[in-house]
Amino acid sequence: MINVTIYKNERHACMGFTAMNHAGYAQAGQDVVCAGASVLMINTMNAIERYTEDEATQVSNEDEALIDFRLKRKPSHDAELLLKAMILGLEELADNEDYEDYITITFEEV
Repeated sequence: MINVTIYKNERHACMGFTAMNHAGYAQAGQDVVCAGASVLMINTMNAIERYTEDEATQVSNEDEALIDFRLKRKPSHDAELLLKAMILGLEELADNEDYEDYITITFEEV
């Protein structure tokens, strides 16, 4: 199961996220849950890097099925919008009755 933790500050702005584990929905290369979640997260990180001035740290390890992305400061408007769009997509996956057993999302204040 993919475990995603979304980090929010005291003002509820998203400061980053960590995702761990594989979904286990299907075999590697066939797992639409892993693919969907990965695309949402990787595209968000790439978009923030390319289209905003926000600085972030990111760690990824394919063997350990780990993605960790953290903004260094309060997010700009654009970074926050991109992160909200990612969260929306992840929540849609988690709320889908076909996929709900393969992804969890938790929110943590930092």
